[in-house]
Amino acid sequence: MVKVSIGHDKYITRIKAGKHEWIGDEPESEGGLDKGPSPFDLLLAALGTCSVTTVRMYADRKEWNLDSTTVDMSLTREKKPEGLVTTVSRQISFEGDLDEKQRARLLKIADACPVARIMEGTVQIETGEKTS
Repeated sequence: MVKVSIGHDKYITRIKAGKHEWIGDEPESEGGLDKGPSPFDLLLAALGTCSVTTVRMYADRKEWNLDSTTVDMSLTREKKPEGLVTTVSRQISFEGDLDEKQRARLLKIADACPVARIMEGTVQIETGEKTS
């Protein structure tokens, strides 16, 4: 369960997930104070975390010599005749003694991370009011 709340502070949100707590905010260009990651940054961070962790798990199981994995991401939204289209650009780099076949396989494995599967599938958001 993740809980997010906001008070009177200009767009600063308090985020709690299990025993972890942090803040989110909007950039100054959107009227926020830029005291934490934006909602879009948090979404990309979830995908990035899942991507590199999934790659690490796979490489460990295969006992491949993967020293580190880094992912750079950006998100763009564009209005098109069929509706709003969101594109996530994900560029992954691998450090370690890997051949081209292993690198190609790790890129495919990143596509299979659970967060990527959620983002690529149909997502339904059910919203209701919580009562005490």
